[in-house]
Amino acid sequence: MFEGFESRRLAVSETEINLRVGGAGPALLLLHGYPQTHVMWHKIAPALAERFTVVCADLRGYGDSGKPESGPPGSEAGHAAYSKRAMARDQAEVMTALGFERFSVVGHDRGARVTHRLLLDHGARVDKAAVLDIAPTLDMYERTDRFFAQAYYHWFFLIQPFDLPERMIGGDPDYYLERKIGAWSKVGGCFTEEALAEYKRCFRDPATIHATCEDYRAAAGIDLEHDRADRSEKIVPPLLALWGQLGVIELCYDVLDLWSQRADEVSGRALPCGHFLAEEAPAETLEALLGFL
Repeated sequence: MFEGFESRRLAVSETEINLRVGGAGPALLLLHGYPQTHVMWHKIAPALAERFTVVCADLRGYGDSGKPESGPPGSEAGHAAYSKRAMARDQAEVMTALGFERFSVVGHDRGARVTHRLLLDHGARVDKAAVLDIAPTLDMYERTDRFFAQAYYHWFFLIQPFDLPERMIGGDPDYYLERKIGAWSKVGGCFTEEALAEYKRCFRDPATIHATCEDYRAAAGIDLEHDRADRSEKIVPPLLALWGQLGVIELCYDVLDLWSQRADEVSGRALPCGHFLAEEAPAETLEALLGFL
């Protein structure tokens, strides 16, 4: 995977970020989701690198990136270490360290939520952005009903106080990871053995399990505070929204309408897959991204 890419580990203000960089041309940052790592881009990153300098980074708390302390167990203040604001700041500092003042960004799942915050906090640096298989976090929480709570039960499981979800997931992390990605994907055989082995290797680390729970705890607390404060702030760079035609986002939301309330220029469509666009429908995802970027 990632032939021709260089592996790097960069220090930022609060932690270290693991990444791969390859290609040449305008800078393009790719951000993964839960419970994966930057490896989720392996099917499309090489083709993108033919036109862009592609940076595939692990979010803080995920993969081989650093996992900052999140405060005493049960401390609400501790979740700030995994706010989308902190995670977005990491990635902005990564791009600065790599010498890119301006860049485009594509985020999937949690990485798309980091992308949303990056656009709000550092939007002047972003040329274009794409969010894959999400609606805005605040809208999703405010519109929660029984169907959504059942389909996205992990949102409410992972935010339970330390250390309930950590212990339950830690009892068999391979089973939990396979069960989650299996339920969210709709295209059989989409995960390669090499990619799945990497996801398992990283997710077996108790520090990763805890950090990823903290990510969701932050999303249900401090992130909502930040999002409410910025509810009327418009995203300025052009925004592409892509989502799975066979997934929960398609069933629950008018995706383009919701993002049009948050951004000045929005386009997008559903692709023939479930949640994991870049692995379930790599050709369609690549075509959509290249056409937009």
